[in-house]
Amino acid sequence: MARAGLALTRLLGNSSTFLSCGRLTSVRLSQDIHTDPTLYKSHISEKLGSQTDQYEEQQKRNEDAGELTELVRDFLQPNEFYNSCLNIGVDFFCGVPDSLLKDFCAYVTQNAPKEKHVIAANEGNAVAIATGYHLATGKHPMVYLQNSGLGNIINPLMSLTSPSVYSVPMILLIGWRGEPGKRDEPQHLVQGQATPGLLAALGIPFQPLPDYEEGADQALLTAKHYMEKSSAPYAFLVKRQTFAPYKLKKRPTPEEFVLSREDAMKVVIDNLSQKDVVISATGMLSRELFEYRVTKEMGHEKDFLSVGSMGHTSSIALGVAMQKPRRQVFCLDGDGSVIMHMGAMATVGQSAMSNFKHIVINNGSHDSVGGQPTDAGNHDQFSFSTIAEGCGYKSTMVAMTEEEIAQCVMDMRGMEGPVLLEIKTRMGSRKNLGRPTRTPIENKEDFMHFLAIN
Repeated sequence: MARAGLALTRLLGNSSTFLSCGRLTSVRLSQDIHTDPTLYKSHISEKLGSQTDQYEEQQKRNEDAGELTELVRDFLQPNEFYNSCLNIGVDFFCGVPDSLLKDFCAYVTQNAPKEKHVIAANEGNAVAIATGYHLATGKHPMVYLQNSGLGNIINPLMSLTSPSVYSVPMILLIGWRGEPGKRDEPQHLVQGQATPGLLAALGIPFQPLPDYEEGADQALLTAKHYMEKSSAPYAFLVKRQTFAPYKLKKRPTPEEFVLSREDAMKVVIDNLSQKDVVISATGMLSRELFEYRVTKEMGHEKDFLSVGSMGHTSSIALGVAMQKPRRQVFCLDGDGSVIMHMGAMATVGQSAMSNFKHIVINNGSHDSVGGQPTDAGNHDQFSFSTIAEGCGYKSTMVAMTEEEIAQCVMDMRGMEGPVLLEIKTRMGSRKNLGRPTRTPIENKEDFMHFLAIN
């Protein structure tokens, strides 16, 4: 078994990575992705075809390749990989959905028995759930996550699953956003460069998941043998378009949920004042907000777009609200984001910040990464309002129509916070939704200037 450091050498090459005793000591970035606007903006507005279209086009190219098998582009079928996992005794899956894993996650969501699959609140919870499964069964679970979630699992990996602590074996299936050599958004490029080094520093052996069945089978056997021998986690890095498309069946939406998330956001923005401050959650909500500001020629200085840090939107907003008590601070959140770090609601509620206005747009899904369901989609048994009230929010409201949203937002502006408004919407977004054309640094500077204005 190659050590994690040696695997890192193969992945990144010696030109950009320096290793010492199997651990990463430094990584040299070829370009400053924080301060170079051209890197962020280049190609970001290109309209690419859907994944299915690209898959079908590649299949045609494979046919044209004929005997030139080195030109054939393979795709791993989600059902084949799922069955291969079962064949090595891995039959329990939990995690947080990721766009690079969405086809496999969709297959698991659709086909795994309910008692063998959990969509966790966050990645650390997933590792803990997987640990409990191992303790109860002695078997090896699989945890799936985007590499941005590595930060959430470092603590349980080091203090729970480590061979020096409880020695818990599991497979980590990690979507490799920001993979070196692929264009992506700034926060993913940072994480993509760091991912192999993080795994190496944690002492977790890893390899890229092969995109063909025989290779994936062999990789799973390697993981199985390592887990049996070392009783510790083993990781796979999943590159872009490793899996063939698999569509999750759409869940029925209650008839009373007439608006999309974007529709709801527009009504909220239309009812804010010129000095109101907006902090929006990561994913499609921030992208939709950016494009709406462009359409209305409003400028972007009023908004802080949380392009990463899922689950921390309300905490960012609280920090702003505490230092700007004369400004109305509106946190535009999503159901998956709130659930990921729901403990923040306790801090917000007990802060008693009268200018904190929390708006949660709940479409019951992880819409930005494939549409897998969240617990908040169970509207009969799950209630953000009840949770907020228990945490100390002064008032809570629920809205579903444009008229209700407009009235609630106007009421919120005159109410003592913290206040929560839950807006229930249907799933889905525009296929032609773009991405922000301003860098995070530009967004930060504009936003700070706006906050400085009395």
